[in-house]
Amino acid sequence: MNPSYRFSLKQVVLACASVAVLAGCDTMTPEQRGATTGAVIGAVAGQVVGGDTRGTAIGAALGGLGGYVWSRQMEEKKRQMERATAGTGTVVTQTADNQLKLSIPNDISFATGRHDIQPRLMPILDQFAQGLNQQPSMEVRIVGHTDNTGSDAINNPLSVNRAQSARDYLVSRGVASSRISIDGRGSREPIADNSTEAGRARNRRIDIFLAERAQR
Repeated sequence: MNPSYRFSLKQVVLACASVAVLAGCDTMTPEQRGATTGAVIGAVAGQVVGGDTRGTAIGAALGGLGGYVWSRQMEEKKRQMERATAGTGTVVTQTADNQLKLSIPNDISFATGRHDIQPRLMPILDQFAQGLNQQPSMEVRIVGHTDNTGSDAINNPLSVNRAQSARDYLVSRGVASSRISIDGRGSREPIADNSTEAGRARNRRIDIFLAERAQR
């Protein structure tokens, strides 16, 4: 048999086994499920890159160490933020890699072309900060976005400044700045059609991610 074919077949078998393992995660605790998912994803990556058992083992170890978990605390935080943001247009979801994501629309967060926080956003950030102060191991990432009106020279720094304003507000509520990373994507990651006003309004937003790492 061609060696390259054997290698491809081995990858397929590993992928199938991974699906079976992940399917059995329903019986695990959230912490176990998150760590196992990270390990399986790492194992597949190690096999593809390393092409051997050693690569698989290394990938599994790194995946198990670096993955996020969807713990009971994360589930409670999701419910808490759903209650806090009800009726605001904010979308609260669990991402595929077990992060909690808040997608906060521009009409309650920032005025057009500005980066100072509007009053309607403050109660949401207050609730978010309260939970963070009770769970100091969780990590936060804030990403600013704009629509495609205007140039990148305007939109890119504006998106960063909006993320910075949200971080500064959380810090003013007692959250350590070292726990919060920020980024600005300008108009590069739209979630709606920029050719309509409604679509542009959806694209002017900040996304806040909360994550809990698997225990090492």
